[in-house]
Amino acid sequence: MGVVKLSESMIENDTALLLIDIQKGLDEWDFYGGNRNNHEAETNAAKILDLWRSSNGLVVHVRHSSQNPNSPLHASKPGFAIKELVAPKANELVFTKNVNSAFIGTELERTLREAQVSKLIVVGLTTNHCVSTSVRMASNLGFEVNLIEDACATFDFIGSQGQKFDAELMHQTALASLKDEFANLMTTANFLENKW
Repeated sequence: MGVVKLSESMIENDTALLLIDIQKGLDEWDFYGGNRNNHEAETNAAKILDLWRSSNGLVVHVRHSSQNPNSPLHASKPGFAIKELVAPKANELVFTKNVNSAFIGTELERTLREAQVSKLIVVGLTTNHCVSTSVRMASNLGFEVNLIEDACATFDFIGSQGQKFDAELMHQTALASLKDEFANLMTTANFLENKW
């Protein structure tokens, strides 16, 4: 099925698409815990981005600049770059952060306010870190957040007692923690069918 094109009336001027940390360095799975869930996250994000661009919606990219020189997301590393699948166009905004929240140390909030944006569509990596932190803060700042759950992904994590938590479990529990209180959850299919 091809991408459904939204009519001009369906794109609200008060809504922006926010893509968080879809960077090449996150392909280095071993650095982040080995296993990753939802291998379709970037493809789904690209579908949403294509649809949003086709209707002239505001697009905002956020990338992480790790302060750890060994991190694949350090600005000196090739992994700092945003993946080609969702690479920013010349007219699209790009903010660089060095903490989990897209709103800390950036001009993101001010820019959104100046553009009279009050609603966000969010996709990105990783579900339980920068996506969750940014979504929570966006909600706390008064933005209405719609999170595309299958356009996000995360990795395995090790608990305080050394137990391993599977990436899919981490993803689902992060989503459950955000659901309704901080964000409206939807799938890529829901979004492409304009059910939002």
